[in-house]
Amino acid sequence: MCLILFAVDAHPAYRLVVAANRDEWFDRPAAPAAFWADAPSVLAGRDLEANGTWMGVTRGGRFAAVTNFRDPAASRPGAPSRGALVRDFLAGERAAEDYLRALARDAQQFNPFNLLVGDAGGLFYFSNRADSIAPVAPGVHGLSNHLLDVPWPKVQLGKARLAERLRAEVDPDDLLAVLDDPAPAPDQALPATGVPREWERALSPVRIRTPDYGTRASTVLLVSRDGSVTFVERSFDGSGAETGTVRYQFRLSL
Repeated sequence: MCLILFAVDAHPAYRLVVAANRDEWFDRPAAPAAFWADAPSVLAGRDLEANGTWMGVTRGGRFAAVTNFRDPAASRPGAPSRGALVRDFLAGERAAEDYLRALARDAQQFNPFNLLVGDAGGLFYFSNRADSIAPVAPGVHGLSNHLLDVPWPKVQLGKARLAERLRAEVDPDDLLAVLDDPAPAPDQALPATGVPREWERALSPVRIRTPDYGTRASTVLLVSRDGSVTFVERSFDGSGAETGTVRYQFRLSL
């Protein structure tokens, strides 16, 4: 994922609301969200190159999502796939905070990342660029390719739009519309992350659209206070056209 907008205990009907865009090279093979044959409790898309995932939820209420931390100078070819961090938590049984404590010991083997993991014990954030495990406070949050809630333009814009949607009944299609904004940020607001200026500009929209790299999937997750889950994912190809939408609803088996 390259943009995760989420709200924790910020709506009377929902414990967790997530609206997220996965940005990736269009030639990297992936499967749309589904319950996995080899881990039937896990609902997530799947990276078919490294067998990991970018975001998912389980029937037991486990949630995880990852973004890359953009730092080209720190990227090492051959490092383990960061999608394994999400996969291993979702398919495992270790409590969220315990999982992150164990991960922290070996986190530097991965290229820079941000990771959200949650279960009945709460939602936690960890980055191997910050080296601290933090519970996520109630409220509206945004995570892109820097640390949690760092005010990049797309993060600020997305958080404001999510907060606005939370003032009324939450509609998954309305949240998908929040994620479908290709307008670039003004040049004076662009971050400096070590890539060329034109690439900073291309990466600045909520929904990225370039011929080779961009938003591959937009995902909405709603976890209600009564244990019902709604999961909607819309996929796109390199031309920007929609290639399909999947919708799942189920109740948590806590």
